[in-house]
Amino acid sequence: MKLDINGQEHEVDVPADMPLLWVLRDVVGLTGTKFGCGMAQCGACTVHVDGTPIRSCVTPAVALAGKKITTIEGLSADANHAVQRAWIETDVVQCGYCQSGQIMSAVALLAQKPKPTDADIDAAMSGNICRCGTYQRIRSAVRRASELLAFESNREAGHVA
Repeated sequence: MKLDINGQEHEVDVPADMPLLWVLRDVVGLTGTKFGCGMAQCGACTVHVDGTPIRSCVTPAVALAGKKITTIEGLSADANHAVQRAWIETDVVQCGYCQSGQIMSAVALLAQKPKPTDADIDAAMSGNICRCGTYQRIRSAVRRASELLAFESNREAGHVA
């Protein structure tokens, strides 16, 4: 089966019931997406499929043929995506294990709501568990990413020098 992962086509020969998470990690070699609970409850395995966040630990890879899959590695080659920069600026990470899933959820939120309220952020991020409890820093980082994305958008439109 062919999968479009981060803009590259990958031919994979896997069992029909193999979750996308294991295809990404064990077959393709993209280890940024993490295994957390295996039950779609913690969000550590969050990736985007056609721009929508999904839990890769319970999604059979076979169901994703012909769709665009984006992992944390696909956001940018050098951690220069606005959300990744905001995460660094805000010093969100403590242990870091959940952060790829957190970032992918934040990217999806900001694509839908470029200026989210705290309630929007809390709702969108509620499916991602952080064992270290960095929720306040995560909320701050999402707000900062919103500012960075707005600045980039204005700059691209020629409104900012």
